[in-house]
Amino acid sequence: MTTPQVSKVTSLTGHRDAVYTLERSAIPEVFFSAAGDGMVVAWDLTNPESGQLIARLPNSVYALHYQHATGTLIAGHNYDGIHLLDWQNKQEIGSLKLTETAIFDIQSYERFLYIATGEGSVIKVDASTLAITARTAPVLKNARAMAVNTKTGELAVGYSDHYIRIFTLDDLTLKHAWPAHTNSVFTLRYTPNGDFLLSGSRDARLKAWNSNGYTQAAEVVAHMYAINHLDFSPDQKHFVTCSLDKSIKVWSLEELRLLKVIDRARHAGHGTSVNKVLWSSHQDQIISASDDRTISVWNIFFKL
Repeated sequence: MTTPQVSKVTSLTGHRDAVYTLERSAIPEVFFSAAGDGMVVAWDLTNPESGQLIARLPNSVYALHYQHATGTLIAGHNYDGIHLLDWQNKQEIGSLKLTETAIFDIQSYERFLYIATGEGSVIKVDASTLAITARTAPVLKNARAMAVNTKTGELAVGYSDHYIRIFTLDDLTLKHAWPAHTNSVFTLRYTPNGDFLLSGSRDARLKAWNSNGYTQAAEVVAHMYAINHLDFSPDQKHFVTCSLDKSIKVWSLEELRLLKVIDRARHAGHGTSVNKVLWSSHQDQIISASDDRTISVWNIFFKL
């Protein structure tokens, strides 16, 4: 397998605080960002320097989620709740007070939203009525990351108590729980075929778990410091991780093999923690967000 070639396209500025999250839309070239400044911004990769402010919230936004069924953008507003945004018209169309703590992640399945909170709960909300339909019992630590497996009807949740817990999507019944890492679990993704769950942690380990029984299938010391996020390539053959160690890494999914390191020294990368990463279907570009208040766009090319 050849080493991919990477080049930086541009660096997007405008946020006034650390950029915590990125989210794709239904339009390949359009994505969203949110930051510690409370601003939610839409960006167009065909005209990347012109971000459009969608909403300005009083507190930090750690989580964004695009609900494809409705085309609605949901922002997790720390110490408050969720805000449903008609991003094209830059209007709020609904909100729900949920928590006095942080909101770390939002996922969806069908018409339902799943919200991971700093009080250690996951809350299921009917997006059409904004009614809470289920809630997990709180644990002592934050619920940090979630992943939906439509194949098995399960929701995986990573916690700051080092555990991964598996719940049913239907009523959030607990099915499995195990100490997956030696520190907080910051990111979770099921592989595109649903057969494995990938987890990244503050312990810098990347692990793969069989989704049938959740036995460990692989482990890699992937970064020097915390793994903050991961995302799959459009062709589903690769994935990318980002870290507190300021680097972005490109991997072979089949082999869990490192193919490329994107960093400040070699590629004019970020100078502080890389908090979120997206692998866009628009020209296969990678997008990264950092504590340095910038968003970087990268071209990646695999030689045949």
